[in-house]
This record gives sequence, structure tokens and C-alpha cells, in this order.
Amino acid sequence: MKSDRTKKLQRLDKAHVWHPFTQMKEWENSDPLVIDKGQGSYLIDTDGHRYLDGVSSLWVNVHGHGRPEIDRAIKAQLGKIAHSTLLGLGNTPSIELAERLIKIAPKGLKRVFFSDNGSTAVEIALKMSFQYWEQKGFEGKRKFIAFTGAYHGDTFGSMSVGEIDIFVKKYRPLLFSAFRAPYPYCYRCPVGKNSSDCKTECLKAFEDMLKKHSGEIAACIIEPVFQGAAGMIVAPPGFLKAVRSLTKKYGVLLIADEVATGFGRTGRMFACEVENVAPDFLCLAKGLTGGYMPLAATLTTEKIYKAFLGRYEEYKSFFHGHTYTGNPLGCAAALASLEIFEKEKVIKGLGPKIELFKKLLERFDDLPHVGEVRQIGLVAGIELVKDKKTKESFPARSRVGYRACLSMRDSGVILRPLGDIVVIMPPLSVKKSELKKIVEAAYKGIKEITEVQ
Repeated sequence: MKSDRTKKLQRLDKAHVWHPFTQMKEWENSDPLVIDKGQGSYLIDTDGHRYLDGVSSLWVNVHGHGRPEIDRAIKAQLGKIAHSTLLGLGNTPSIELAERLIKIAPKGLKRVFFSDNGSTAVEIALKMSFQYWEQKGFEGKRKFIAFTGAYHGDTFGSMSVGEIDIFVKKYRPLLFSAFRAPYPYCYRCPVGKNSSDCKTECLKAFEDMLKKHSGEIAACIIEPVFQGAAGMIVAPPGFLKAVRSLTKKYGVLLIADEVATGFGRTGRMFACEVENVAPDFLCLAKGLTGGYMPLAATLTTEKIYKAFLGRYEEYKSFFHGHTYTGNPLGCAAALASLEIFEKEKVIKGLGPKIELFKKLLERFDDLPHVGEVRQIGLVAGIELVKDKKTKESFPARSRVGYRACLSMRDSGVILRPLGDIVVIMPPLSVKKSELKKIVEAAYKGIKEITEVQ
């Protein structure tokens, strides 16, 4: 039974709130949950019902909801100052966080530019790489190379290097063109191969593009190890390392978009560490503050930074900024989150959970409408198909992934699909018993919905 408070909030929500990535006509006819509280791995709605947060509140929550250490850090900072600009001034938490990030980042990254979300972190890397080559005298290097299926955000620059059609198609007249190399989505190979006869064809195509166009390309952008919004597409071992090697060979900068892949999701602090890769730019957001505050950071090398130094009248400065750049509250939350990583040895403790997760996912292979299960670390994508043999997808109007996730709420679990790919990405702090409950609910929901198709 819904309370009067819940009914009122639902009514007001439908009257005034425009939700992201949501067909509002459907929303207006739905019975939405209204989340009121969070505790550990759980979200609690306005009627007191508890749900396991199986997607970390859109891939951001790391240590669970209501962590007292992060709460205290934000409150302590609030007692000092909530915000002070970085335009012409410094502030204590941003300085301390920059130092901390450089200490844990891949080798060679020495400078930190703060912003407020993943799209802007990517936008900054694109603009910096473009301006870098201009100021080094290579004015022809004005383009970018990205990968098929990529998602890098929703600003015009980040959309230009993205590819997921439903996100960018309507805006294409406003976007700049980019070179597009095939990403190894091996279940649906972009170059028509299969696992038995593929000899890294994607890398050959990538090198051919670099060989032909490196004089035009400022940077390559990639989501290291796995593509998130494309459906948790896990690249074959060695792919990232080979991409880094080829960008070096052809004089192209590498932007690692770790907005979704960073902060422990792969079992390492940063996905680049999985293959010991050091990029020229590292884009961070989402888990940076443990899922508490909007904050992003773009890390780069001293070589890139020095190209922006000069006399005032040369106008070599990086003319880009955000009002809340280096926000002290966000930086305080991030520092507290990193302290938890260190004190609790979070990364080291992930091994047993990852092994359990891998084992729990094995049973999905037997479901007749599960085409592929992709997993790395505490991240999984379960691709649902109409025909397992032919890999035929369900028609979009069937909303199979959405309905499967909706049914999981009856088991007290919240998951969110990417089309017909069910995503599981719980907080790193998830307990083994909670992980079992999430996977069991996913299995039950998928089986229930797909069997009636």
C-alpha cells in the first residue's frame, strides 16, 4: 500500500521532473519508485521498501550508501567553506586531492584539471589534445579516432567521438566527424570474423587508419578494457596494450576514458593497470567521490602541460573552466573515499567476490535466451536474444531487458538494462550474500520474462 506521501511525490514528479534517457510519455503512465534513503548496498523508497542497488546508482557508488567516513568529511568541509573558485585562487581540498590522484594514477600523469562530470572530463581531454598539437606547430592534427560502439558522454565533443546511434543520431548535424575503428565486440564481430578465425582483425584495421591518417589525428579515445554503455563489452586480453603501442608508434595521443571503468570496477584501481598502460590523458568521474558528489578530473602529462606555458599575450592558456571546478565539498568526499580504499585495502579484498561473481554467472549460459554473459571484475553484461543460435535480437518494442529488470524489483533488487543487455555493477562493498541475491534475482527475472516471449 502506497502512503499519501508517496502518491504526492509521484504526482509532483510527473508534473515537473524531466528524467534523463527516459520516454516521459511512458513515465507518466508508470508507477515509479521514489528513493528516500540509502544504507549500505540498499536503496530505501518512501514506503520503507528496501532494494539492493545492483547498478551502484548508475555506476557511481563504491563503498555503499551512508558511509560515515565520507559523511563526516563533507560535514567537516561544510564547516569551513562549501565552494571557492579555482579561477585565480587555490583551495585546500583540491590541492590535496590532486596530489593524491597523481600518486595512484598510471605512470607519467602529473597534472590534474578538475570539472564536474564524465562528459566534461572527456571534453577537456579532447580540447587539450587538439590545442596541444596546434601549439606544437602541428596544425593538421585536428581529428580524433574512436571505436565502434563507444559512449563518451553527452556534450557535443564527447558525442562526436561516441557512436551509439540512439544517443547521437538526432544531433549529427551539429557534431564533428571522427575516424572510427572497430572495437572487438567478439559476440557480434564488427569485421565479420569469429573467435576461431579472427587474428586481431580489429587491430589491423586500427593500424591501417593510423598509418593512413596519423598526420590528421590528434588523439585516440578508448574506454580501457571494457565499453560500458555499449553493453559491458569486454575486450580480449592484450587489446588495450596493443592500442597504446600503436598510438605511440604513429605519434597519436591516447585518451583513456575511465569514467565508468575506474575506481576498482575491474579489480584494479584503474582499468589501464590491467594491461600496465599509461595514457596521455586519464578521464575520471562517477566513482571519484565514492558516489557522493558531482566531481570529475582529467589527468595529463607534464609534456602536455608545458605546451600551454607562455607569455600572456601569446594566449596559450587553456581557456576552459567550470564554475564548480575543484569544488571543496566534492574534493573532500573524494579524499575520504580514497582513504577508505587505502585503509580497508579494498582492491586487495575484491578477489574472492570477483571469483564468486564469476561462478554465480555460469548458470546463465543455460538459459535459452541468454546469448552471452560478459564479465570483468564486479561488472557484468547479460545479453538477451530472441534466438540463441542466430543471435537474433528481440524487437525493440518487446522491451525484454526493461521488463526483466522491472520484475527483479519483486525480489528486492534494482538493476537497469542497456536495451536488452542486463547490467550488474554493485558497489565494491557488496557482501557475498547480497551479491548472491542480486544474481539470483537477475536469473529469475530473465527466466520469467524471456520464457513467455
